[in-house]
Amino acid sequence: MKRQISSALIIVAVIAVAVGYIVGRSSAGDSLAEAQEASVHESPLAGTHDGQVYYPGTEDLSPDEIRIISCGTGMPIMRPAQAAACFLVELGNGDKFIFDIGNGSAERLSALRIPYDYLNKIFLSHLHTDHFGDLANFFVGRQVGGATTPLRVWGPSGSTPELGTQYALENLYRALTWDIETRKGAFPPASTELEISEFDWRGENVVVYEENGVTIRSWPAVHAIEGSVSFSLEWNDLKFVFSGDNYPNQYWLEYATDADVVIHECFPTVSDLIEKMSFPVERALIVGAQVHTPPPIFGKLMSMIEPREAIAYHFYADFDIMPNVLSSIRLTYDGPVTLADDYMVWNVTKDEIRVREIVHNERTYPPPITRVVAVDQDEKLEYPAWFAEVTLDFPELVGPLYEMINQRYGTDFKPPF
Repeated sequence: MKRQISSALIIVAVIAVAVGYIVGRSSAGDSLAEAQEASVHESPLAGTHDGQVYYPGTEDLSPDEIRIISCGTGMPIMRPAQAAACFLVELGNGDKFIFDIGNGSAERLSALRIPYDYLNKIFLSHLHTDHFGDLANFFVGRQVGGATTPLRVWGPSGSTPELGTQYALENLYRALTWDIETRKGAFPPASTELEISEFDWRGENVVVYEENGVTIRSWPAVHAIEGSVSFSLEWNDLKFVFSGDNYPNQYWLEYATDADVVIHECFPTVSDLIEKMSFPVERALIVGAQVHTPPPIFGKLMSMIEPREAIAYHFYADFDIMPNVLSSIRLTYDGPVTLADDYMVWNVTKDEIRVREIVHNERTYPPPITRVVAVDQDEKLEYPAWFAEVTLDFPELVGPLYEMINQRYGTDFKPPF
């Protein structure tokens, strides 16, 4: 079950939508009774889904719409309820962008049932594992899941080459050598390619991506050491901003003020770090009030930026933590805000921003594939000769299996050994 505060917020939202609908109809000349009568569900055969939640793969995206999905909102200490930082941004032109891909987020992306060929662009804010730790899982999952295109990753440089995205991902790719080698000739070669685009972390609001009417810009973030950035995405006169990990700074006031949706980190209160997460007092103060953004300062920043929707993430979305985060934010900000949890969705147009929870299948099959591409038979995996010498052979079982499958699908494959 979802947390109590989430349920309460949903109930309030539903009531607000219903009241707004009724008032709107009444103001147009309809009576309250007529509005109520129009809402009666009269058929026992008709579906009752009214869009209060989002079922992945069931709703088309409008040409002028942005859909934002939280695939990771938690903290570096992993747990089943929340993955680490990851947000998917889908645009009405067909483009999809992943911002950060922290530990545990690859399975959330899979649960969305989006073909992997469409999920081929990742933007990394920095190289803490809770922001890029699931890249290897996602990269391999794309191959097995039917991807036919390379995975493209953009990320910042560091103060030295060894602290940059290029160095980190090239070595990550090397670590996957055995895995990649075993898949040669079985999957499209392009799916095993990793395209890395490293940009200068020092650039102030510089363009790091510009294709298909989409512009993504980067500027320095204040976090840990040099080499962290924040991003903005502009498309269709809409603007999305993602902080990564960041302590409020002058760049934000200059480059995020006109955003429609702002996602900014917001750590638990210092008291909760001490009392619920066993942080030593000094460490809680440093991490919760200086390295990361505490709730009152998150609120202060939002009151200065004034986005259409502020989204806070990077805390445990629990019933006994979220009220403390929200009340602390409200000390300095009274505008629209969402306390993010995994599997939430924001539908953004110029007219409205709709916030819902996602109903997902934890036992989902792989997403559908977009196309079948011939593989290079010259790269086909050759089993070592000694495999055949030591393998227990069961021809009475394997032979009929091959025969049945070949007959069913019109093929003529033979057992490798």
